Amino acid sequence: MGPIFSMADFLDMLRRRVGVISAVIIAGCFGSLIWAVLTPHTYVSSEVLQIEQPQISDELARSTVESSAARRLQLIEQQLMAHDNLVKVIEQFGLYGDASRPGMSDKVDLLRQAVTITGVAAVREGFSDDGAIAVLTITAAMDSPETAQAIAHLFADQTRALATSQRQLQTRETLAFFEEQEKTVQAEIAALDTALAEFRSANDISIEGSLDFSRSELGSLNDALLTLDREIISAQLALENIDRSGNTRAATVQREEEELGRLLDSLNTQRQLLLDRRAALSASIETRPEVERTLAEFERRTTQLRERLSDIATRRSEAEVGFTLENAARGERFITLEEARVPEYPVSMSRKKRLLLGVAASAVLGLVLAFLLELRRPVIRTARQMQRETGLLPVVSIPETRNPKKRKGIAKLWQDRSEAGLQGRAARQARHPASR
Repeated sequence: MGPIFSMADFLDMLRRRVGVISAVIIAGCFGSLIWAVLTPHTYVSSEVLQIEQPQISDELARSTVESSAARRLQLIEQQLMAHDNLVKVIEQFGLYGDASRPGMSDKVDLLRQAVTITGVAAVREGFSDDGAIAVLTITAAMDSPETAQAIAHLFADQTRALATSQRQLQTRETLAFFEEQEKTVQAEIAALDTALAEFRSANDISIEGSLDFSRSELGSLNDALLTLDREIISAQLALENIDRSGNTRAATVQREEEELGRLLDSLNTQRQLLLDRRAALSASIETRPEVERTLAEFERRTTQLRERLSDIATRRSEAEVGFTLENAARGERFITLEEARVPEYPVSMSRKKRLLLGVAASAVLGLVLAFLLELRRPVIRTARQMQRETGLLPVVSIPETRNPKKRKGIAKLWQDRSEAGLQGRAARQARHPASR
């Protein structure tokens, strides 16, 4: 404890350093007064939002918004605390106009610290956490009660609007995606049907069971060719057996030759057509395994596309239901459970407490400074300290005496008047000793 070992030493220190302590306390009082007057009060206003679950059960009408409420609220909070949005709020209310740091970035940081968004998780069902939020509290701390209430209400309105638009946008995008997928698959099926029709026409398999039909047709063509060959032979024999002797007129012979020639030409033309058809049928029968594999591939691809189209149609119907629910406000909703109110009292320390705290701190600082000065000059001032430090008991203790300082100015005039008054009183008492 240095030179302070007892209450008497402490009191002696106070007597010696009363000037320093008084100066520090007076300066502290003025500083505390300025601090209490210039420091603004802080008012807090909160708005509580309750998150209601969809009015229609998911088993009956399922919504397409699958992400948890906690994640969506986290995204909403990030959008609310974005720099551009906070700049709009600051410009709308004229916040922090008298701040010591007038930069917009500093004002944005101050507003981020002043506004807090906290959520309370809903009670779990079972052992899994589905991320559901039951209550959302938006708190604003400002230097004005009206501003605190307005800021909390504004952020609550923005939260509700962002939550609604976010869910509607997600359901709209989901519905648009499945509609686009459905159109794409339908176009693929139409293109595949067109390609299949062209392939059937090119390979002459426009009817089912065309392989057996082609074989039966090939047999019919062979029979027809055999019949034509017989007719051709008969016509040739008839042409050779024409009577060209002199008994028949030349015109008659010429007419018969021309008729038989036209008949042979017609029969040969028919025979050539049948031969071409038989060659085509024979070629198609030879390539039939490859054709059958191609048809099977067409059938498999068509089946896959139709199953995919059915699945997409089912999902599109669910997306339509979810979109209808969100547009009709039948999905998840944010309900104002407790509206932000104008605070009646500040949450910050009162000016009186600030002043008392500053005075107490200055008093402690004065005592500490006086103690440091005592440590800086550890002088033995009393017989008690002499005996404690050296073990020797002093015989005589002579106190420190100082010559009185000559006063000047008003102090000297006041002293002269006091001395003259005392001398006059003594003279009166000497003349009138009975008045004593």
